[in-house]
Amino acid sequence: MVEPTDEALPRALVVDDEREVADAYALRLRGVCDVETAYDGEAALRAVDDRRIDVVLLDRHMPGLSGDEVLERLEERDFPGRIVMITAIDPGFDILDMPFDDYLCKPVDREDVQAAVTHQCTILGYETLGEYFGVESKRRVVAAELSADECNAHDEYQALETSARDLEQRARRLLTDTPEILSAFENVDRESK
Repeated sequence: MVEPTDEALPRALVVDDEREVADAYALRLRGVCDVETAYDGEAALRAVDDRRIDVVLLDRHMPGLSGDEVLERLEERDFPGRIVMITAIDPGFDILDMPFDDYLCKPVDREDVQAAVTHQCTILGYETLGEYFGVESKRRVVAAELSADECNAHDEYQALETSARDLEQRARRLLTDTPEILSAFENVDRESK
């Protein structure tokens, strides 16, 4: 069996001001995803700006920019990934309106952190696949009806083509069953008769 490269794996960012904790979670995720670490809120936001991150594992209690503030800023930026809070702060009613996707109370063992990330990647993968199908079906029907020269000269079509390619790559990175799903999608005839 061929081992997946980091390019083929989902991308996770572990954010915790305690370096040992962040590094330990990153180590637990090795082989499950391509993992980066950030040791404060500002570094976390820079990492999200610099690279497409699929899942953020975020500590709530950090000096400077807290995890709650990072969460708010990610929401303001329409962060296109999933967020798992991993924290020693016991949840209360205050979390009901917080825009995260999962909440784990420290300490979290290897299996639970891997399962949480895998679940979030699967959810994001199917969301991405749905978006890809919408974009790619438009692209395919236009490509079937118009000439390659017309498509190549149309800026909106070119942007759609780029979007479809990016979405397909992301879905393949996030899901293990994409070849079968994509094959079924490709077998649909979209040309006019």
